[in-house]
Amino acid sequence: MFTVAAPIATDRLLLRPFILDDTDDVWAYQRKPDVAQHLLWEARDREQTGAAVERMTRENTLSEDGDCLSLAAVLPETGQVIGQVELVLLSRANRQGEVGYIFNPDFQGKGLATEAARAVLCLGFDELDLHRIIGRCSAHNLASAKLMERLGMRREAHFVDSMIIRGTWREELVYAMLQREWRANS
Repeated sequence: MFTVAAPIATDRLLLRPFILDDTDDVWAYQRKPDVAQHLLWEARDREQTGAAVERMTRENTLSEDGDCLSLAAVLPETGQVIGQVELVLLSRANRQGEVGYIFNPDFQGKGLATEAARAVLCLGFDELDLHRIIGRCSAHNLASAKLMERLGMRREAHFVDSMIIRGTWREELVYAMLQREWRANS
């Protein structure tokens, strides 16, 4: 079992478990239609965001398949939550995980999401000894695809009309990286 005991420091961020007091900062980006357009859910109202944050406060341990570790991406100088990153344990037996991230558009384009996602890959490969980590995004979310490419992940699949989201077929890209690839590039 793995639990984050202390915040993970990157050059410009702290990644820490969520607390209920994070709701307003998270709502600042989860309520935006341009953020939700590439996600499985629609823009959230404050109550929906509060429920999501409450759930994320419990996502702090990786033990069984399907467990999710959700971390708030915080600016150390202000304490503001500007995004979220996660690592999902897909298969303990096969040492497989999935990285995910959502950031406030006000803080995009500065490399912060890449920095946070890189820290999660480091956690997955170096501390949890995962063999393979994937990342998925809408095929229309070019910024997310480019982020995974900057991390050194390779595109393994482009699924056409793979699921219906809000009444429309969605295309999905799947990226992946192996532990040996991570170590060769670190």
